[in-house]
Amino acid sequence: MQTQVNERVKGPYKQWLDHLFDGVYVVDMHRRIQYWNAAAEELTGYTAAEVCGTRCSDNILEHVDFAGKALCKEGCPLHATLQDGQRREALVFLHHKNGHRVPVHIRVSPLYDDEGKVTGAIEVFSDHSQHLTMAKELEHYKQESLLDPLLRIGNRRYAQMVFQVRQYEYGVTQTPFGALMLDLDLFKHVNDTYGHHVGDLVLKMVTQTIVRVLRGSDALFRWGGDEFLAFLPAITSGGLLVASERIRSMVEASFVMVEGQRIQTTLSVGATLAVPEDTLESLVARADLLLYQSKQKGGNHCTVEERFPHHGEK
Repeated sequence: MQTQVNERVKGPYKQWLDHLFDGVYVVDMHRRIQYWNAAAEELTGYTAAEVCGTRCSDNILEHVDFAGKALCKEGCPLHATLQDGQRREALVFLHHKNGHRVPVHIRVSPLYDDEGKVTGAIEVFSDHSQHLTMAKELEHYKQESLLDPLLRIGNRRYAQMVFQVRQYEYGVTQTPFGALMLDLDLFKHVNDTYGHHVGDLVLKMVTQTIVRVLRGSDALFRWGGDEFLAFLPAITSGGLLVASERIRSMVEASFVMVEGQRIQTTLSVGATLAVPEDTLESLVARADLLLYQSKQKGGNHCTVEERFPHHGEK
């Protein structure tokens, strides 16, 4: 059966698949990966040599849904297609080799032998990230003084610039924007246990996960150390809670592999809506107090300011 599946991606078919912008991989009935195209390498960080012959659930993609629930053991669209031969599509988050989560739109189709029996499946997946707007904006400036040198996101100076723009827009349109303060839980333990090099890998993983969960209009900045600030325009208090929980759950579901060891972390979030009289300092101070409340609850928690339960709601 493995040979039959491999035959489907030889010759001109393989050349066509290798030139697609979408990631493509083929599995047999045991979910062993038989083929992995060039775009799949680009989107996941894993080469064909690393994954072919392994199962797709062996610390490779580890799809999770929007709530951070692992799908490889329960709810896997590819596994379901192997069982019933039905096509499926879904929006999930895959695990990149560097540790962060990447939102992808997946489409799964069964493969058949000459007798019409399901012998495997093919999954096509495309990057669903909405982080490109912010990346292009940063590219436009090209000033290193606005970027954190390690994480390649905006620094405090850039945060001040974006805050001024958001406050101006708020005054003109009366559309509120939110602020999130995010801090890794027990990050000192990661540095002390594994060293600062691994700590940097964890910071990069968390950053890339958050950036890919945020909307294209949102902005993320490194506030200092393992603390981040994010601005989310045109959002309600309810939307802040949803966004905060999504970030928290996706970071919790992310991990890096170092010498065969799986290293994970969690973060705590404080979220508030801006008010017209806010300065950057007052907004950050308020979000920071809410972050402290999340820490007091044991970490891996989101706290949204309650004095604006209906602010901006329709």
